[in-house]
Amino acid sequence: MSDTRLDGKVAIVTGAAQGLGKAEALALAAEGARLVLNDLPGDALEATAEEIRAAGGEATTLGADVADWNTGEGLVKTALATYGSLEILVNNAGFTRDRMLFNMSEEEWDSVVRVHLKGHFVTSRHAVSYWRGVSKTEGGNVYGRIINTSSEAFLLGSPGQPNYAAAKGGITALTLSTAHAVGRIGVRVNAICPRARTGMTAAVFGAAPETGPDPLGAEHVSPLVAYLASPAADSVNAQVFVVYGGVVAVMAPPTTAQVVRAEGTWTPAALAEALEVPQGGFSANAALKFD
Repeated sequence: MSDTRLDGKVAIVTGAAQGLGKAEALALAAEGARLVLNDLPGDALEATAEEIRAAGGEATTLGADVADWNTGEGLVKTALATYGSLEILVNNAGFTRDRMLFNMSEEEWDSVVRVHLKGHFVTSRHAVSYWRGVSKTEGGNVYGRIINTSSEAFLLGSPGQPNYAAAKGGITALTLSTAHAVGRIGVRVNAICPRARTGMTAAVFGAAPETGPDPLGAEHVSPLVAYLASPAADSVNAQVFVVYGGVVAVMAPPTTAQVVRAEGTWTPAALAEALEVPQGGFSANAALKFD
């Protein structure tokens, strides 16, 4: 049977005060991981830690701005000082400032890209620096897992979320680049695109059902994160997953729709005759279906 336990392993989870981050932290703790939790300082972050401890787990907190360079470094140092190691990083923190591009302010663009994309970068940079140092000192591979949080917004180009879609596209590219850079020393880096009903997505998905299970509950996403963090996922690297309800979809890399060639240099008129580009591209109102 595949080994999905995380006994003794140490995980950092950002955005852990509520929503997906909290669900992911609880799932990792249930599998035996010891947690360093990050979010903005406050009672909600401490409540997540207390819930883990009440269930018999171990958790400490570092309330700070996830996109600050010192926070990324501080999270790694906290893991090492508290537990003596670091094996897992789950990047989840983020928020939205939705607006059409022609109405978006500079602050709305900068703040979303900063927290999502830079927030993923600074934590990943300090984690992989630590793992690379361990690999060079001890020789051979290390145990390292990074699970990043992207979104289908980067695939479909949400019209009212140019900042969020751009940041999530950047996170996907960062995931793949990091995976290819450190996969050779044993670090596995993957991204999830969750459909989950949280405070951040309330305007998109609306209210939860009044009765019965919620197909968009965060509890449907956290098992995939726990699996990707585990020894069972050692062969999984540089992958992007869509996850919701009872569905987990492994996305394929982009494919080529059409290639035209000329002998010599194309002219605009010749291209107008040769190219048969599909109209509309990805529909802004489309949804990926996995039936």
